[in-house]
Amino acid sequence: MGSTLLAILATTTPFFAVVAAGWWAARRGWVGPGAVGGLNAFVLDFALPAMLLRFGMTLPLAELLHPGVLLVYALAGTALLLAVVAWARRRMGRVDAAFAALIAVFPNSGFMGLPLLAALLGPASAGPVVSSIAIDMVLTTSLALALGQHGGARRALSGAARNPLAWAIVIGAALGASGTQLPVPVRATIDLLAAAASPVALFMIGTVLHHAGRGGAAAEARPVPVWPLVVVKLVAHPAAVALAGWAALRGGWIGAAQWTALVLVAALPSASNVAMLAHRLGAGAALVPRVIMATTVVAFATFALWAWGVG
Repeated sequence: MGSTLLAILATTTPFFAVVAAGWWAARRGWVGPGAVGGLNAFVLDFALPAMLLRFGMTLPLAELLHPGVLLVYALAGTALLLAVVAWARRRMGRVDAAFAALIAVFPNSGFMGLPLLAALLGPASAGPVVSSIAIDMVLTTSLALALGQHGGARRALSGAARNPLAWAIVIGAALGASGTQLPVPVRATIDLLAAAASPVALFMIGTVLHHAGRGGAAAEARPVPVWPLVVVKLVAHPAAVALAGWAALRGGWIGAAQWTALVLVAALPSASNVAMLAHRLGAGAALVPRVIMATTVVAFATFALWAWGVG
């Protein structure tokens, strides 16, 4: 990448500014809690799948789901997840500990990572990002829920099988591998939806942070400190991926560009959709949204530093 810190900030600032705009709109009451569900449905069911479908049609399957990339990201994330669960179990219940670990190793790769890394590194970065999404949807979430409750892994795998993002990756890869050309109106519709994914997703993150933060603040009488988890997410997670990736890079299992993209994926703030999952299962009602909020704010600086350091 070879960019200066100021150049990196010039690229990343608009992404965080749109998140801030969504937060401000929700704070002013312009976007109420009822609108968040509609925004989430549009992004998850239409815009983001269109973006992934387009990437799948243009990138080789070996880049979308590269074995070395999958292994590096899975090993680093799993090791860190287990370490955080062991730490958290001394401070909270089993389910809350599982979500504390999940929020510490699950980056916002779908909503923020795909557009942000494409802007920084180019379209080729989509391969490692898609690989990370696949690992987080299938392995990381399943392991966290399995550690948190009986039947959690089965529920996570069932959810991943119904997830439109997973199907978009599969269908896009199949279309690309077969060389199938979609009709012009269909391709134009996909392009239009994909173009909306980044701004709407970022704006939605801001609204989710505001509403989730307000709902969780009063729900916890003795708040658990969020900063250890913030440090894990923004420092330990990218460092673990960088270390595992460096070993794979030395062994020739991954390339330098893939290593850079993976480190930056891990340096992203916590995924906002974990708050929705935690709310559904009645866990981490206050802790999870506070970690998401803190990592999103702090990542404005730390992500730029990681991008500068690995560039």
